[in-house]
Amino acid sequence: MMRVEILGTGCPKCKATEQVVRQALAGLGIQAEVLHVTDPLEIRRRRVMFTPAVVIDGELVSAGHVPTEEQARGFVQRKLAR
Repeated sequence: MMRVEILGTGCPKCKATEQVVRQALAGLGIQAEVLHVTDPLEIRRRRVMFTPAVVIDGELVSAGHVPTEEQARGFVQRKLAR
């Protein structure tokens, strides 16, 4: 199962990113484990400088902005194509 992590402290942009990712997954009919990582130490440990960030199966695919649903679908589809 795909694992999607939203990295951010829980600000409105981080919550919006999680919602967009969930909508993209649902639109593609893909079930995935979606986690929200809010611990600043864990975020720094992963060397993420800008939040919100999206990590799919351990790979950073977006950071520093709220992706559009189309962009989020693209992240997921590119990951599935590998």
